[in-house]
Amino acid sequence: MMTPMRYVVLVLAMVISLHYILSFTHEGYGQATSISKLKDQWSAGGPPYKTPVPEEYYVVDDAPPTSRRANAAIVMLARNSDLNGIVVSMKQMEDRFNKKFRYPYVFLNEEEFSESFKSRITELTNAKVEFGLIPREHWYQPDSIDEEKASAARQSMVKNNVIYGGSVPYRNMCRFNSGFFYRHPLLDQYKYYWRVEPSVTFFCDLDYDPFLIMQDQNKVYGFTVSLYEYEATIPSLWQAVKEFISDNPDLVSPDNAMAFLSDDGGESYNRCHFWSNFEIGDLDLWRSEAYMKFFDHLDKKGGFYYERWGDAPVHSIGAALFARKDQIHFFNDIGYRT
Repeated sequence: MMTPMRYVVLVLAMVISLHYILSFTHEGYGQATSISKLKDQWSAGGPPYKTPVPEEYYVVDDAPPTSRRANAAIVMLARNSDLNGIVVSMKQMEDRFNKKFRYPYVFLNEEEFSESFKSRITELTNAKVEFGLIPREHWYQPDSIDEEKASAARQSMVKNNVIYGGSVPYRNMCRFNSGFFYRHPLLDQYKYYWRVEPSVTFFCDLDYDPFLIMQDQNKVYGFTVSLYEYEATIPSLWQAVKEFISDNPDLVSPDNAMAFLSDDGGESYNRCHFWSNFEIGDLDLWRSEAYMKFFDHLDKKGGFYYERWGDAPVHSIGAALFARKDQIHFFNDIGYRT
């Protein structure tokens, strides 16, 4: 009597034998089930960020600054008191990347930069550096905000230990980064930007130009980290987003990244967002009719002050809705920490 194990071995042998017979006698079957064919199908389904950066984008050590560059700038929002943190970030940027590429820096502040700040910064790079003053109407809480309502919201958030819940300057910054930084006259001449914060760390040398990757591959938004937003800071944000989509369906990209934002086809927000402390982006995305109308819609809701809407979810939702999903790039090879 045959044991169960012998039945298994017999059946397996018959299946393998049949496979080989069909492979030799039926060309189509052999091609469809070949190892190389299966490998190609597996690779085709992989994420695009796993495709290596082509060799021609790399610059070797000690090479002179490359002549081919994108129309781009490194953008830093800072106060005079941030000088030490800015020095840390710039030394990282220069050592890891910009000494090879020499992209210009644009510094923005709601107050005039001091001469000592400017002097220290320009000592750190051979690249062009510009310093800009943010227009008052782009930074401070607008007169249309009901301060009594906004103050009550801040007090409630402080009571509930919401991070930055009581801060008006933080809200000013979020609103500025969401809807105004790209309107500054110093950025009018540029197409791409790299947002850098004070006191950040870049762990690895970056020997290729990410701006050229964005340009040549028609990318509009690049990120390194994605995470969940604090729900207590955005209770009504998604409802405002749904209202905009309902009123402006023609402005939403047909091949959008809604699946990143929502697990139920847009009915609710899963709170996923790109961490905007690191951004490499196309300024024309924010300058577009779709995003400008989107920001104006959100701004009229007052959620930057009545709640604590951050620029990270606002930018993430904007990029996911108004760009094609293949235009959003994960820079998985840039080691970054803030």
